[in-house]
Amino acid sequence: MSDKIHDLGSGFWNIRGSFRVGGVINIGTQCSLVKLASGRFVFLDSYALTGEVRDEVMALTNNGQDVEAVLNVHPFHTVYCTQMAKDFPQAVFYGSSRHHKKIPEVQWADDLVESNAVAKRYPELKFSLSEGIHYISPNEMIHAGSLLVFHPASKSLHVDDTFMSPPMKLLEAVLPDLILHPTTKKALKNEPNAGKQYCDWATNLAHDWRDVRNFCAAHSYLVKFKEGEFEKALLKAINKARPKLENA
Repeated sequence: MSDKIHDLGSGFWNIRGSFRVGGVINIGTQCSLVKLASGRFVFLDSYALTGEVRDEVMALTNNGQDVEAVLNVHPFHTVYCTQMAKDFPQAVFYGSSRHHKKIPEVQWADDLVESNAVAKRYPELKFSLSEGIHYISPNEMIHAGSLLVFHPASKSLHVDDTFMSPPMKLLEAVLPDLILHPTTKKALKNEPNAGKQYCDWATNLAHDWRDVRNFCAAHSYLVKFKEGEFEKALLKAINKARPKLENA
C-alpha cells in the first residue's frame, strides 16, 4: 500500500497510509481530512504525511494553518500522534483517556474525543461510540471498540477496526463487503446482554447511516457502496455474528 489521498467530494478526503507490523507486514492505516462550514479543517486520526500527499494537504489547508483540530477516534491508534502534533502545532488535539496516558508529550484538550462537547462542536459530523464492547479494552491486544464518524455531506464513514472490509480484494468473492473485527467477541463487556447490546447498536447504526457510500476502514481499503448496499452488508455481518455474541 502506498500513500494516496482520495477526494470523496463535499469537503471530505480519505488518506490511505502505510503501517507495518514488526516493520515488515504492511497492514495499512488511514486518516481523513474534513472541511468545515467555516472553511477550516479537522483531521480524523493522525498520520505522518509525506511526499505528494503532504503537499496536497498543505495546499488545501493554507500550509496547515487552517487545520483547527485533530480528532483521534481510536484509543489504540497512537503511533503518529506526536508527528501530527509537530506538523500542525496550532491545532487542538482531541483523544481518548488512553491517548492522554500513552502520549503525554502531546498537549491534549481537556474534552475527550468521545464527549458530547466535541460532537456538538462539529455538527458537520455524526459520531457513534461502539456499545456492548470495551472502547478501551484492558487487554492491549483487543482493538474492536472505537468512535465511528459519519460525514453526511459526502456520505463517507470513517471507522477504525470495529467494522472492516476484507483484507485483500482477492477475498471479495468469498467474504461479504463488511466484516466485524476478529476480536469483537473478546471485546464484550462483562455485563448481562453485552452481546445483544452490541448487535442492537450496530443494527441501529446500519439503519441510521444507511446512506453511506464511501466506507473508509483503517487496515484495508476504500470500499464504494451503491445505494442500500452498506445497510445490507452491515446487517448481514451482524445477523451472522449475533448468535455467537449473544451467547458468549
